[in-house]
Amino acid sequence: MSLRKRKPTFVLVIPRFEDIFHSYYAGEIIRGASLTVSRLKADLLIHITDRSDHRGWLDSSLMDRSFIDGIIFADIDNDINIVKKAIQQGMPCMVLNNILEEPINFVAVDNKKAAFHAVQHFLKLGHNHIATIAGDVSTQAGLWRLEGYREAMLKAGIRTPRSYITFGDFLRTPARAAAQKLLKLKNRPTAIFVASDVMALELMDVAKKMRIKIPEELSIIGFDDNPLNSASAIPLTTVSQSLTELGRLGAEQISQISRGKVELPVKIILPTKLMKRSSTAKI
Repeated sequence: MSLRKRKPTFVLVIPRFEDIFHSYYAGEIIRGASLTVSRLKADLLIHITDRSDHRGWLDSSLMDRSFIDGIIFADIDNDINIVKKAIQQGMPCMVLNNILEEPINFVAVDNKKAAFHAVQHFLKLGHNHIATIAGDVSTQAGLWRLEGYREAMLKAGIRTPRSYITFGDFLRTPARAAAQKLLKLKNRPTAIFVASDVMALELMDVAKKMRIKIPEELSIIGFDDNPLNSASAIPLTTVSQSLTELGRLGAEQISQISRGKVELPVKIILPTKLMKRSSTAKI
């Protein structure tokens, strides 16, 4: 097949992490991007990379414009230089899940603002003892959700004990350990903002085993509106974001960028919504 007749081909770069093939985030991003490339009659290559060593993110084959029309970064682990390197070599790029001040294309949600409003919901319900299980702060999503929590508490004039800030890294096992740590505190929190639903479900299970009633004794807010929530006996209050739309728009925009059809940089911030359910209540 001649190069002139080949199908447009885009690469979706996904950092490797635990349970990646069962990941709601990765699965929805891939699904959204696949919907777009299917409609455009293009190809999508999935490139799973090492999270701790970024040198392998951009091998020589990815940077050949004869075969690759653009790169979508599902996340960049706060390594903006990876994207800049690709741009310097003339490769159209789109970053997902990161809001960037630099003139770099992105589609994202405002994780800080969403977390801020989630914690404000606790405050409106009368909670003052509010803790958090943060995500992986090497990602902007994890870091900004933690910062949103901190800013809401600061604005409310509430001093947060250091023991109230724990880390689950968006993973089940660390989240479970963080939940046990928080719920065993002498001054136990009455509300916990959790940076992902997967981690929030671990917290709910730990609370159940410790016979802590939700929401009478403990209110919980998660993040993602993950379908796994349907298996929970107590419907989880959570921040809803459209990950499928994130992937779909990212692929749609990289196609337009590769053909010079849009003005650069493309900067799109998608809305989020707090889904109020039964895991939160007035203190």
